[in-house]
Amino acid sequence: MVGLATAWYLQERDVEVTVLDREGVAAGASWGNAGWLTPAIATPLPEPAVLRYGLRAVLSPNSPVYVPPTADPRLARFVAGFARHSTGSRWDKAMRALIPVNEQSLAAFDHLATHGVSAEVYPAEPFTAAYERAGDVQVLLEEFAQIERSGGHVDHELVGGDEARRREPALSDAVQAAIFIRGQRYIRPVDFVEALGASVRERGAQLLTGTEVLGLEDLGSAGVRVDASGEGAGVYDAVVVASGAWLGDLVEPFGVRHVVQAGRGYSFSVPTEQMPAGPLYFPATRVALTPLGDRLRVAGMMEFRRPDAPLDPRRITAIVEATRPLLRGADLDDRQDEWVGSRPVTADGLPLVGATSSERVFVAGGHGMWGITLGPVTGQLLAEQITTGQVPAALTPFDPLRKLSWAPTRLRRDSAAAR
Repeated sequence: MVGLATAWYLQERDVEVTVLDREGVAAGASWGNAGWLTPAIATPLPEPAVLRYGLRAVLSPNSPVYVPPTADPRLARFVAGFARHSTGSRWDKAMRALIPVNEQSLAAFDHLATHGVSAEVYPAEPFTAAYERAGDVQVLLEEFAQIERSGGHVDHELVGGDEARRREPALSDAVQAAIFIRGQRYIRPVDFVEALGASVRERGAQLLTGTEVLGLEDLGSAGVRVDASGEGAGVYDAVVVASGAWLGDLVEPFGVRHVVQAGRGYSFSVPTEQMPAGPLYFPATRVALTPLGDRLRVAGMMEFRRPDAPLDPRRITAIVEATRPLLRGADLDDRQDEWVGSRPVTADGLPLVGATSSERVFVAGGHGMWGITLGPVTGQLLAEQITTGQVPAALTPFDPLRKLSWAPTRLRRDSAAAR
């Protein structure tokens, strides 16, 4: 989503674009996600609630946030930084940075629709957050209050279990309370990203799949040399790296020190007797459900490990067991499309969008769980920066060269820890 949206908006500014894709359109994290367009709740992932899970919880494969034991020094560095940013004050600062792009995000989707991207965008009416224990609603309500204090707004309504089931019959009798959030949307992510890719092609771009970018070399005024495994290798005037959880290795030589860690999410689809009218969210277990045609997509979990690690069936089981008590009529044993994908997560919870130490190499990534919601507005703002040389105010907090506030001051690029 992020890369194709950037290509589309560059084309709108009369830039000739070539897109290199390692696998194919929508083959990565854009394939199996929940497809939510929910700027009202697009919040920083590092938050105090994560620390409240405790060490024992995050080491359990049944936990919504899972860090498997590992000797990977890059993961250890990321986890240390993530923990240091999981405080109230740093969450507030990151939330204030996200609000300007959140507020522009749906308008960027509208612009795409008006100018030829044909995939449907559905109103999420209702968007329902449901709870097995009524007291648990306070966590989300407090988050809404924090968003309000940061300058945002969440239009919402709290109801009891009976009213929740009246409005959304797919909820089971176990649901004691729900929060209805207004003004959000959702998409079928594969359909939308494929339509976006088709529009990029129709507007004249080459979209070369099956090509892995192996390295970049700044040639000065001559441009940027792209070393690739297939078609597309050569010299370009400028490059945007939007390779998700894999972008770190390509941009580290250009001054980007932030670790981009794979925050892997899982999903599958099931049939259901009662298709929800809109997306459902079970915040206590961080499970997301989206109606996609005749099947219901069930997604969730945050797992910090290598992006190419195999699917862990225990995580699928954990989602099933968390969902079963709260949902009516869904056959959670008739699963199809079991999938794991890697969200690109930064330690401070903010994307990396903008120029690197090279004026010809740009970054668009690190959106964590919000690459679908924020992909088009990211592309729109970055295209403005690339073509005008001016950084839009909304992108300022996402500078890829921003200081690593949690890193030891003695850490240098040529140190063993950095390598």
